[in-house]
Amino acid sequence: MDVLSPRTLDEALRLRAERPGAVPIEGGTDLMVDLNFDRRRPEAMLNLNEVPELRGWSRENGSLRLGAGLTFTEIEHSELASLLPALAEASRTVGSPQIRNRGTIGGNLGTASPAGDALPPLLIEGADIEVASLRGVRRLPLTEFLVGPKRNALAEDELIVAVHIEPSGAAQTFMKIGPRNAMVIAVCSLALSVDRERNEARAAFGSAGPVATLVTGELDGFADRVVAASSPIDDVRGTAAYRRHALRVLAGRALERCMVA
Repeated sequence: MDVLSPRTLDEALRLRAERPGAVPIEGGTDLMVDLNFDRRRPEAMLNLNEVPELRGWSRENGSLRLGAGLTFTEIEHSELASLLPALAEASRTVGSPQIRNRGTIGGNLGTASPAGDALPPLLIEGADIEVASLRGVRRLPLTEFLVGPKRNALAEDELIVAVHIEPSGAAQTFMKIGPRNAMVIAVCSLALSVDRERNEARAAFGSAGPVATLVTGELDGFADRVVAASSPIDDVRGTAAYRRHALRVLAGRALERCMVA
């Protein structure tokens, strides 16, 4: 297996175009599991750890740019924790400290798992995803980027470059249910924000449908609206009925938490 290690974004995009079979890797917290269990055997890996354009985050005119290589630890322990509190809460639930040190927001987006912890907090903040190729740069809403279970809208020659968010400043939180408190894939998860002046809420759930899903509406009956938007399945982590019940409970608790924040 070849390992390609570009030093700039331009070089990474060139290699991406020349070797479409090469799988991008940064933290590797998802990909290495697949490799170890022989679920995937790509012809090459495109190592993005040496690409400085993908690192860190910045703020300009009230808008945030989160590089695809931003780690969950960096989110948790930076000013982002106050700017994007639900995302920071979600980051604290990702795996172990070692996983949070390596796992990246771009990796969560690239994997596009319905259980991706970063996805619900990004959805409630109306995140846009910046992707690039030798053909140019484009931005698309996260709601359009997620197209199916572990499927996203990337073309084969594109890379995820950044996430763009204009923080709402709304009271928000993230909650997750699993068989234990740490190092688990969510049975279901929920990020929620409340605009008290408009009497509106925004919620996004994970592990209760084919993709992480955004729900908006008035506060009255909002928990029922969240459950109605879900389409969970039975699997080894939980039943569909349990997930619907858990979503209703999470939505109620999240609303209570945000209303007193």
